[in-house]
Amino acid sequence: MHASTHMSSIVASSKRLVVKVGSSLVTNEGKGIDINAVEQWAAQIAQLHAQGCQIVLVSSGAIAEGMARLGWPRRPKAMNQLQAAAAVGQMGLIQAYEVAFARHGIRTAQILLTHEDLAYRHRYLNARSTLYTLLDLGVVPIVNENDTIVTDEIRLGDNDTLGALVTNLIEAETLVILTDQSGLYSADPRSNPSARFITHAQAGDPELEAMAGGAGSTVGTGGMITKILAAKRAANSGGHTVIASGREPDVLVRLARGESIGTELQAVLPVKSARQRWMANHLRTRGRLTLDQGAVDALTQGHKSLLAIGVVQVEGDFGRGDVVACVDQHGVECARGLINYSADDTRRIKGHPSQRIAEILGIMTDAELMHRDNMVFNTEKFDYR
Repeated sequence: MHASTHMSSIVASSKRLVVKVGSSLVTNEGKGIDINAVEQWAAQIAQLHAQGCQIVLVSSGAIAEGMARLGWPRRPKAMNQLQAAAAVGQMGLIQAYEVAFARHGIRTAQILLTHEDLAYRHRYLNARSTLYTLLDLGVVPIVNENDTIVTDEIRLGDNDTLGALVTNLIEAETLVILTDQSGLYSADPRSNPSARFITHAQAGDPELEAMAGGAGSTVGTGGMITKILAAKRAANSGGHTVIASGREPDVLVRLARGESIGTELQAVLPVKSARQRWMANHLRTRGRLTLDQGAVDALTQGHKSLLAIGVVQVEGDFGRGDVVACVDQHGVECARGLINYSADDTRRIKGHPSQRIAEILGIMTDAELMHRDNMVFNTEKFDYR
């Protein structure tokens, strides 16, 4: 861990970003939505968008805005009142972003997620495919936790964690956490004058957690522990994290230009390897598909997606999002991946062209049985350590 001479920001080479803005920034320290700040982020994101960057915005601020709209001076303690405030405030939040982005000719979409959407593989795949579709359409998704329906037991708890999970979900190269602090210090600079600013460190470095007061601490440096843990989680799918001040003028544009601002926490594994390692090491496959030779060649030589037409036989009882093995007619595994259809549905569509899926099942959720981005091929050698 060091304050390095590492000059160029990792954001400069990132084509897909998750940007998380903290509640105090969005609501001007809890006074209600800061329209001026929202407009500035929209203008910056529009600039990155014009350079071909895909961006998902994770925004807090619904409860504070709801309190302002309802005229409540103090944050309520009761869950039902908090949820009511979140529901009212979410309208204001989305309205502010919709108006600000529309000025730049950009459409926005509201995505409200709960822990369950990300914990179960089939719902995870649904959320992932919706987000990918929106990004392909040039839309900026605005993500928040679904505060209206969550209970304490299923809360993600904070939007730093949500930002990291969305980074995993869409395999973004970088998570940018904008906060009211300038980044990460070795100690709390407000009480310790010898605190060092950390420009660069490795995500998941245990020293970082110890520095921020350990995982159980609520003191930390302005909630920095949740940001350090979010960076560790984002690194699971190969995503880097930058923690920077949202009050820094043009912070996103400058990061994208390569300027080093705030603290950069780097992931060790690149995105592709991290995901493939996860799938390759998933020892418990839930089922097995026997493929015809044409499909085997498409997978092993072309690294193509798997289509239903190439499947000869289906074994096992698996659900959408489970890891399933693909074998040739001698039973040799050539690939494995996350399947888009349940075992029953796969049995019904096997051997048929993709355009018949809707006719057979009544709906086509995906044209592919397994998308190549959700597969690891045997040429990449499974690492079973």
